[in-house]
Amino acid sequence: MIKEIEIVCHPGQQHDEQVLLSLVSSALNIAAKRVSGIKILKRSIDARGRKVVYRMQIAAYIDEIPSSENYEQHYKNVKDAKPVIIVGAGPAGLFAALQCIAHGLKPVIIERGKDVKQRRRDLANINKQGVVNPESNYCFGEGGAGTYSDGKLYTRSTKRGDVNGVLKTFVAHGATEDILVDARPHIGTNKLPQIITAMRESILNAGGEVLFDIKVTALLVGFGKINGVQLSNGEKLLADAVILATGHSARDVFEMLHQQQILIEAKPFALGVRIEHPQEIIDRAQYHCENRGPYLPPSYYNLVEQVDNRGVFSFCMCPGGIIAPCATAADEIVVNGWSPSKRNNPFANSGTVVQINMEDVKGDINDPFRMLNFQQQAEQLAFKAGGGDLVAPAQRMVDFAEGRVSFDLPVNSYLPGCKSADMKEVLPDWIHARLKKALPAFGRKMKGYFTNEAILVGVESRTSSPVKIPRDRETFQHPQVAGLFPCGEGAGYAGGIISAAIDGVNCADGVMRYYA
Repeated sequence: MIKEIEIVCHPGQQHDEQVLLSLVSSALNIAAKRVSGIKILKRSIDARGRKVVYRMQIAAYIDEIPSSENYEQHYKNVKDAKPVIIVGAGPAGLFAALQCIAHGLKPVIIERGKDVKQRRRDLANINKQGVVNPESNYCFGEGGAGTYSDGKLYTRSTKRGDVNGVLKTFVAHGATEDILVDARPHIGTNKLPQIITAMRESILNAGGEVLFDIKVTALLVGFGKINGVQLSNGEKLLADAVILATGHSARDVFEMLHQQQILIEAKPFALGVRIEHPQEIIDRAQYHCENRGPYLPPSYYNLVEQVDNRGVFSFCMCPGGIIAPCATAADEIVVNGWSPSKRNNPFANSGTVVQINMEDVKGDINDPFRMLNFQQQAEQLAFKAGGGDLVAPAQRMVDFAEGRVSFDLPVNSYLPGCKSADMKEVLPDWIHARLKKALPAFGRKMKGYFTNEAILVGVESRTSSPVKIPRDRETFQHPQVAGLFPCGEGAGYAGGIISAAIDGVNCADGVMRYYA
């Protein structure tokens, strides 16, 4: 017999099987020897009371041997099967490829950047030299933007598809089973590259192809149908279906589509700054104690405030993390955040952004690049304010809210370095004004948040794509081009690793139906 129950345990007990067995037997009011095993279904931290506890949903095996789950996945050989071209090797592209294989189709992935191992050299140049390789950086390359910017797997996109199936695929390729049970699953930037490599090997071993360091320069379209793609080396690859999963920063792809008169649209997004605190400030506020101790992880937060009819909210919060330079061109500053698997850095950072609606940005309402140009202008202003070499403009939090340029800046995690600046010269007035109002309000919600020990680093601008590539809700195909499947964050249909992966699966399912 199997019974599901919820138990509560103290920090430090959540991994102690004997303690958990005892708590389970007490909760069920049965002899401990009758509980032959347990399986943790869900695990979360509850910090609402004076003492922090773990809440755990448990499957208890009573008078029977516990079953074990095998996460190994077997893929059929598709070397000689009908091809599907997938542009982009981020989570959308990789999961689309694996799903194509499951359907008996051959994926051919085209990635403009380098594999995960080779990307590291270019990231080192960004951090140490302030030099951006426009084809290989934090946004472009195998694994996409998520590979070297945290690997957070928390999502609210449960209605879009099989979240648990995506997580199991990660486990099958090397992730720990913890991601299946933790309320806020996280792999870590130090571990995700090996998992991405294992996924690529699965694709290759099944007969798929992965091409690096090559770009798609045109789509081959005839009579309203896709025929393949033109590559930067002059070669043409032919296929009756193309999944376009290029990520939110592939501006040249949007330009390519526009030049080919393939419909794209401007899309709302959010823009602001990345805010970093000493992690201990966040821990004290969330755990209600001076020291979280060895048994609790670095704490996170989620803050939102309505200011003058516009949402201001925290985004992509990274406990124990680092602020990363995520520009894709030489004359812009873009910041993001990431954490290693242990989240053991001394700082906590989060994007803090203001929602931008279409009516907020002046220009031709029919211009598909209106929001993208707005985004790019903010990034270029940040670069100018920093003075070059990817040095970022920054300001202490209270100084920002009270309109003072900071005399100095706190020690922080942004490796290219920060320069004290008036963020009013970087951010649009109406965004700056809303952030000024929101930060003290956040401080009233979370004790210790509003402090000059915190630093604002600009700009956080790649929250989502400022361009949308339209598609049919049922077929997932572009309304003008049969066989073209816009996919993932770059097309405007995802916002993170899990939702992008799910969208890749959904688009591959659409290809299967199209080929049927």
